[in-house]
Amino acid sequence: MTDPTIIISPKSQETLEKLSMSSGETIPTILEKAIENYRRQMFLMEANQAFTALRNDETLWQEELAERQIWDNAIADGLEE
Repeated sequence: MTDPTIIISPKSQETLEKLSMSSGETIPTILEKAIENYRRQMFLMEANQAFTALRNDETLWQEELAERQIWDNAIADGLEE
C-alpha cells in the first residue's frame, strides 16, 4: 500500500520542515498532531454551539436544569454524611 500524496503550499512545506528540524519530529508526526488538535478544536466548537442552542431554548434549558438537579441528588445517594 502506498502512502497518500497531499498537495500543500510551499509556505506550509517550509513551515513543516522548520518545525521538524526544531522539534526533531518527522513531518508525518507533526501533521498527525496538527490534525488531532484541529479535530479536538472542531469537537469543542460544535459542543459549544450545541450548548448555546440548548441555553437559548428556554424549555429545553429548564429540562436540562431539572435533570442536573436529579443527578446532583443521585451523586450522594447512599453516602453517609
